[in-house]
Amino acid sequence: MVALSLMIEGQQGLTWPHWKRLVAQAEECGFAGLFRSDHFTNARPPDQDALEAMISLGYLADHSQRIHFGPLVAPLSFHDPVALARQALAIDDLSGGRLILGLGAGWQEREHRMFGYDLGDVPTRMDRFTEGLEVITHLLQDEQPVTFEGRFYRLHEATLLPRPRRPAGPPILIGGNGTQRTLPLVARYAHIWNAVMLSPEDFQERSRQLDQTLAEAGRQPHEVRRTMMIGVFFGRDLAEVDRKLSWRQNSQHLSMLSLEEAVDRLPKLGRAIAGTAETIIEHIRVFEQAGVEELMLQWLDWQDAEGITAFAEQVFPHL
Repeated sequence: MVALSLMIEGQQGLTWPHWKRLVAQAEECGFAGLFRSDHFTNARPPDQDALEAMISLGYLADHSQRIHFGPLVAPLSFHDPVALARQALAIDDLSGGRLILGLGAGWQEREHRMFGYDLGDVPTRMDRFTEGLEVITHLLQDEQPVTFEGRFYRLHEATLLPRPRRPAGPPILIGGNGTQRTLPLVARYAHIWNAVMLSPEDFQERSRQLDQTLAEAGRQPHEVRRTMMIGVFFGRDLAEVDRKLSWRQNSQHLSMLSLEEAVDRLPKLGRAIAGTAETIIEHIRVFEQAGVEELMLQWLDWQDAEGITAFAEQVFPHL
């Protein structure tokens, strides 16, 4: 059965009162997990409150019992991999082994320019990401001191203590759809692959490509869990769905479509799943048939506490 987790954009007004409510609600409503983005601010103005990601996950670890959680994803363009590995190890231990360490290369130019981080071109980002994955993997998994000499990072007989209670530490998740660099990194380092907004057919094709890449790396397909982040626009009735999809009037792909046609087209575009509970359930089952093991549902209107509860009550019993 496909697992359903809640995913929110932490740079879009998230404060401690909001986060505390979301942690309790995700746990109580039966979501498998709670994930959040890791950004200083939005790619475009306006700037809003943005609760720091790893500190917020430390709170979650100590104020929940069941759900798994993590950053989706922590960019190594502004996170030091040594500090991040150390934080992840501690948070995972605090939670009793429920952290998923989502990692990415970084992409948002505006936040890097604002806060003085060098994002670099795409090859530089991917080279730095590869080294960072190497550093984090060794620090979490190696029992012997780690020495590493790279272009971006250097270690000399480094050991993080205490060692993780969970063997090899928290599982590493790598997000992205790229076949040239991302999927080979998934095959080499990751326990979980997180695709980003693909149609069921595209997800299936990327998953087959990942199987081939894993085989080339000497790993089996079952060694990497298949997950995907996708938007969700849930309404308790069609009028609410229509309101939540009002932005479609400005979309070249959706503006000429009826509400019913737009709801049908969105998952085929890989943008979102939308509708009332009955339609949402149908879309989820299609993604499950395509091989998705967990959907991280990007809930943009996360301040709608009643809507999140209604979703859980109307959708979960049928899956």
